[in-house]
Amino acid sequence: MGIQERKEREKERRRQQIMVAAKRVFMEKGFGRATMEDIAREAELSAGTLYLYFKNKNELYASLTLRVLQYLFIRLEHLYNDSESDLREKISNIKNALIDVYEFDPLILRNLFHLQSSEVLKHLSPELVEEIIDIGQKALEKIALIFRQGINKGICSKHHPTAIADIVWALFSGVVLWETSKSAIDEDKDYLRPTLETAFEIFERGIMIP
Repeated sequence: MGIQERKEREKERRRQQIMVAAKRVFMEKGFGRATMEDIAREAELSAGTLYLYFKNKNELYASLTLRVLQYLFIRLEHLYNDSESDLREKISNIKNALIDVYEFDPLILRNLFHLQSSEVLKHLSPELVEEIIDIGQKALEKIALIFRQGINKGICSKHHPTAIADIVWALFSGVVLWETSKSAIDEDKDYLRPTLETAFEIFERGIMIP
């Protein structure tokens, strides 16, 4: 292994160390109260070192969001390439993938929806914004392609696949944000999974051709 390769590996290791620490701090304090100094202490690094990897707290948070989107894209790609499942099974698996992504990191995912419609994007580097937009679009494209398969087989309503993918994402994000607002009032109420189960059952009945 050459010197440059070792440096790159060390840089990536340190970056992952910071992101793991940031996730813990954000989970404990929330985005608003967390500071770069808190994250530096959790990572056992100096605050100055953090700024070598991330220019601000928004960029660090957005980088965690990027990881969630990458994880979702991988799941959707596997679903699209699954030649043994029919469309009903794939719709169920899309729902399960979305639930798994939520349970993998609820805080980051909830704030992803806010990020998409906020001023935060203006404070990120153009490269990171491009990455987030690119992987988000690729995930939606995979959902669209899954429904295109069903349309081509004559078992799915002939709506534009991209529009269907947008509806699936809007359904998911809407349920997550609505259930989050209710759980803020009563922490003992967590109806995300059963609500999504119901939503996708209704969606499937509407999109499938009898």
